[in-house]
Amino acid sequence: MPDTAPSPVRDRQPVSPDRQIRVLLTVTFITVVAQMSLSPVIAPLARTVGLADWQVGVTVSAAALMVALTSPAWGRRSQSAGRRSVLTAALAAAAVTTALFAGTAVLGTAGIVGGTGLFLLFLLLRGVLFGASVAAVPPTAQAAVADATTSADGSVDSDARVTGMARLGAVQGVGQIAGSALGGLLAVFGLVVPLVTVPVLLVLAVLLVRTRLHGQPPTELVRHPRPVRPGDRRVLPFLVCGFGMYLALGFIQIIVGFLVQDRIGVGEDRAGLLTGLALLTAGAGVVTAQVLIVPRSGWSPGMLLRVGATTAAAGFVVLIPETSSVPLTTALLYVGVAVVAVGMGTATPGFTAGASLQVTQAEQGGVAGLVTATMGLTMVVAPTLGTVLYGVGTSVPVAAGAAVTAAVAVCTVISPRLRNSAKTGGPSIREA
Repeated sequence: MPDTAPSPVRDRQPVSPDRQIRVLLTVTFITVVAQMSLSPVIAPLARTVGLADWQVGVTVSAAALMVALTSPAWGRRSQSAGRRSVLTAALAAAAVTTALFAGTAVLGTAGIVGGTGLFLLFLLLRGVLFGASVAAVPPTAQAAVADATTSADGSVDSDARVTGMARLGAVQGVGQIAGSALGGLLAVFGLVVPLVTVPVLLVLAVLLVRTRLHGQPPTELVRHPRPVRPGDRRVLPFLVCGFGMYLALGFIQIIVGFLVQDRIGVGEDRAGLLTGLALLTAGAGVVTAQVLIVPRSGWSPGMLLRVGATTAAAGFVVLIPETSSVPLTTALLYVGVAVVAVGMGTATPGFTAGASLQVTQAEQGGVAGLVTATMGLTMVVAPTLGTVLYGVGTSVPVAAGAAVTAAVAVCTVISPRLRNSAKTGGPSIREA
């Protein structure tokens, strides 16, 4: 049912759109922290319980596939049923799923469950169910930003749309920092400890939604949200570039734990902490770009994509060399990750806001879901492809990331829609 019922605080204060956006940003932050808390430990945990590297890739890819499949529906549902009911159901399901995953990991480390059975449980819980649940959060938040930057007469504040998407991206970046740090620090006490923490965080997110997020009145809901096709010429160039950027990012996310172990030469006991620090560095780079560079640049979405892709390509080049010096290898690893992250942080608002500005208000949930699905689809391909390429050579997926981001930069030059994508786009305010 639509979430038009009052929340516990609804009758005590008027609804402020900006306050509701802040609640959604906080929920997004907690969700990202929960997700990223798993990242530093998933690779060493898999090796500890006897799973192969490729099985890690398949599990993460399954989660991403579910994000790609369910995000468009979640985005449209958030417009028709309301954000509060959608987030309550999705986050509660995610909390239950991750609690079961933590229990499975405990059984795996104790040797009670192993082999194919353990892999299938990892695949079902961490992959399929978790991915389908958390897929609701990004499109719901993106559609809310689009709503907040559209006036009653249908006109769009394009500058505010780009800034709002950057603000959302910055919150996700801070969540990456906090989650990576939390996961890495908790891993010192055992690889299972971060897993137990995740469902607790998600329960807190559910409580925040129920107590602070207001149910939307019927006038704010869209009875029949319009779907946006992936091949829609208005958004296709942005989706292609976004796919390329997140494909390259996926390579880094899945192999950074292996790079830490194999290039720096540390054991599983320190790998979680050092991987967490690398992911923390990446989060800091994203936040730096989206808090300092994007709001002050005044660049159009196409220019943000161009500068971001070029910067990320340079970062991947830094990551390619393998040296015999551990200090130099460590420095190149962390500097390269930071530069890639600054590029991603610059490019992402160009991707998300650019696509949003091309469509009508009734299509915002659909395009937000499609943007999230594009990100998710890259993670279907990237973990498996990244681990396969890593098996060929530790520098191969890094070189592939450099090639992909360079291709995105070229695409922003040759595509007329990207090249001419001004922030004052009229298509977003017209009914198609």
